[in-house]
Amino acid sequence: MGSDQVSEMIRDIVRKIVTSYEPEKIILFGSYAYGEPDEDSDIDLLIIKDTDKRPIDRWIEVKRLVRDRHRRAPVSPLVLTNKELQDRLSIRDFFLQEILEKGQVLYEG
Repeated sequence: MGSDQVSEMIRDIVRKIVTSYEPEKIILFGSYAYGEPDEDSDIDLLIIKDTDKRPIDRWIEVKRLVRDRHRRAPVSPLVLTNKELQDRLSIRDFFLQEILEKGQVLYEG
């Protein structure tokens, strides 16, 4: 898949999430963000949204929004509230620190 096709696929996914889920922020991370995807890569997204829903319910909601059997790369969302993000950063969660430092902000509302 060419880079133009990948970019359009990611834009389409972000559009669906923004329109239907109304997040505060979406950050692309992982191999697609860092320019190293291969045929087994998934599209990793950190989605920030303040909500009272349980983490598993947030994940299911986003997965249903972006489900597409014809897409080669599956979407792997990580949906956190602002408080959850700040709590994890306060304990020096290196995974999230790396996402915030190296990831590509695709949407900020």
